[in-house]
Amino acid sequence: MELGKTRKFNLIIDEFQEFFNINPSVYSDMQNIRESYRNDTHVNLLLMGSVYSMMHRIFENYHEPLFGRADAMIRLSGFGTETMKEIMRDFRPDYTNDELLALYTVTGGVPKYIELLCDDTDLSVEGMLDYVVRENSLFVNEFRNLLIEEFGKDYGLYFSVLSCIASGINTQGAIESALGGVTVAGHLKRLIEEYSLIKRVRPILSKPRSQNVQYEINDNFLRFWFNYFDRNQTLVELNNFEYLRQIVLSDYPTFSGLALEKWFRLKMMESHKYSDIGSWWERKKGKEANEIDIVALSIDGKTDLVAEVKRQQRNYDHKAFMEKVDCIKTSIPSKYQIDILLLTLKDM
Repeated sequence: MELGKTRKFNLIIDEFQEFFNINPSVYSDMQNIRESYRNDTHVNLLLMGSVYSMMHRIFENYHEPLFGRADAMIRLSGFGTETMKEIMRDFRPDYTNDELLALYTVTGGVPKYIELLCDDTDLSVEGMLDYVVRENSLFVNEFRNLLIEEFGKDYGLYFSVLSCIASGINTQGAIESALGGVTVAGHLKRLIEEYSLIKRVRPILSKPRSQNVQYEINDNFLRFWFNYFDRNQTLVELNNFEYLRQIVLSDYPTFSGLALEKWFRLKMMESHKYSDIGSWWERKKGKEANEIDIVALSIDGKTDLVAEVKRQQRNYDHKAFMEKVDCIKTSIPSKYQIDILLLTLKDM
């Protein structure tokens, strides 16, 4: 800060949350120094960290010394759809949309994961999955260690909750039932607010405080990891990655379906044409739920897009879908025109 009185420079500290383990008094020292020098110095201070919950605590917990001191906060997200297409064109010019989907399914657009796959695979579906599911794979151990660091000694129950959500058990009641009656309301709240790993989802067009709530994992690879590595931990411990790869490859067409839905929602969001994008469902006692993959309300207030997402067109049942559309029509304001759309791999 003294040097900053006479010259301008950037000071960058990576993995800033590690001071908690080394010397947590650094944070209060920094607060005092900042208050003393902030009007006289020209230091641009950039503080970075990979443990979301700890960085959230440092800068957004009212009781921490650096609360409210950040002039700007950047939460990095994955690459968008056009960037991922450009990467595929550069590294695999004749790529198929199934390969593009596999890249998104595994990485969620995270640059580090994409870099590893571009450097060490041919970006074919089997090539990427073989690389991820193998002995000494960075994707197996690094992610587990990072999650344990996030959750601390309570990681076991958090793992169980996330594993339930990844496998489609996505309501609080269903999760608690699957875990033998353990109360998880607090864990779900912290996974949303402190860890930013899941989000609370309601049917589009429902009331803001509707109790019709499901939980969804934010990160594509987190869902992949819990669905395959955590669920098959015994195979991982036995180093039987050949059998685990067979499981992943046979299940991939089904598993990647949800990622395809997320891809189209992301693509719609990037277009800035819609005021709201989501899914819609209704549950009736004793009956199968009515669900629509994507509903998007246009900004101009004229068109409501209702879309079914299928990997292949041959799996689409138009009559069944139109019955679902008839159910949602009562929830859509009369001013909207409804556009019906089928989205498949070829539309990526």
